Amino acid sequence: MTARRAIEDVIAESTLRLLRTGGPRSVTVEAVTADSGIAKTTIYRRHRDRRDMLSAALSRLVSPGPLDDHADTPERLRWVIAHAIAVTDDGIGFGGFASLLTDDDPDFSTVFREILVAQRATLVSVVDACKADGTMRTDVEAETLIDAIVGTYIAERARTGRVADDWPDRLFAMFWPAVRT
Repeated sequence: MTARRAIEDVIAESTLRLLRTGGPRSVTVEAVTADSGIAKTTIYRRHRDRRDMLSAALSRLVSPGPLDDHADTPERLRWVIAHAIAVTDDGIGFGGFASLLTDDDPDFSTVFREILVAQRATLVSVVDACKADGTMRTDVEAETLIDAIVGTYIAERARTGRVADDWPDRLFAMFWPAVRT
């Protein structure tokens, strides 16, 4: 790993940590400097402004991990569940999500919504492949299924203050009978 890459990693990790805990308004060059220990001048050499820094950090959230080519439909649905919520859980956090809902920081909302389009396209393609091979009902709308997954995740967090470890299994048990052929 090069020194430049390591610095970019630290900046992105710090940016995402601040975003997850305090929302996008907490992400400033000064805050990233304080959190990461990287000099402000070093950050500005790599990012022209806060929006560029946020965009670079958020762009790391676009690609879900690979899906096994031989995965059966239940495994594919579990994969969709895991990756539909990963962008919140491992990505923007509830601080970022709250800002997205309130549009508290329009620059952040615009950047993040652009990134969501690419991330969701991958999930939609997995659902569509299940429909195409006849293992999932053809009337299942992929976008609606993904919204339902993310919505139940948010509701679980709002209701209990956390998301239980068995939540993905409970969600799968609820959705699988509804979507399978």
